[in-house]
Amino acid sequence: MAAFAQSAPCWVDVQLPDLEAGKRFYGELFGWTFRAGDGPYADALSDGKLVAALAAKQDGRMPTAWGIYFATDDIAATVARIREAGGQVITDPVRAGRAGVLAQAADPGGAVFGLWQAGDREGFQKQNEPGSFCWTEVYTRQKGRVDAFYEEVFGFQGTDLDGTDLDGTDLDASEAGESDAGESDAGASDAGEPGPAEPGVDFRMWSPAGTEPGPDTAVGGRSVITDAFPAEMPSYFLSYFAVEDCNATAGHAVRLGGRISAPPFDIPYGRMAVLQDDQGAVFAVLQPPVSEKRAE
Repeated sequence: MAAFAQSAPCWVDVQLPDLEAGKRFYGELFGWTFRAGDGPYADALSDGKLVAALAAKQDGRMPTAWGIYFATDDIAATVARIREAGGQVITDPVRAGRAGVLAQAADPGGAVFGLWQAGDREGFQKQNEPGSFCWTEVYTRQKGRVDAFYEEVFGFQGTDLDGTDLDGTDLDASEAGESDAGESDAGASDAGEPGPAEPGVDFRMWSPAGTEPGPDTAVGGRSVITDAFPAEMPSYFLSYFAVEDCNATAGHAVRLGGRISAPPFDIPYGRMAVLQDDQGAVFAVLQPPVSEKRAE
């Protein structure tokens, strides 16, 4: 049996101008260690388990960004569905040695994501624990087309939330921007980046086909970029990493040369922040609720 359910997020990587600088930043921030991959590529490990990869950009026109990959057991069929559903295939399936087969695509709103058909490498060896991936969501202006696209391509079942049930998308901006004094550099905040604190934005959670839709089975979500942000802001995926202490991680990111896009704030599922690394790649961190940590 495959390690990842069909269409579940199974891998993340980040494209960076300076690979060595990226290793220093994320090594310090998350405690990751690294091993060389093929070419300008480094596997990131937490407690000796694969959690992500860092890659040196081969083309300066490529965005400096984190990318998410969804598992598929038939990448050719998934690529065909993407085209039929109105998406764009950016990179046709290509074999990555014995590790597996990958492809890149964009949804009808322009958000880019990857596909991964596992060979020797299934994907994450650790997730939903500190220092590893725990969630992803797409930000789009075309929610109707995008919702239909992911339902058709991946079989996702949607659960619509009012913003107070999951991640605070309907929190007042003042509440979302609250952070404990001394824990972050307020001057490093960048109000131009949308994040889950954005007020008045609806949210849809995705559950895989064959499951009971809802928070217990959700593997990702969809939010909306409102007219409050510049029209040229593209659709994108925001991926989250679990941390022990959100405030401390945000402050540490600033000390390492990063920036805070959305300062730490509380949500029903813990405490989160949206950050940028020292080269501009955006990601989020999430500290689980105290009750969850005690239950472990």
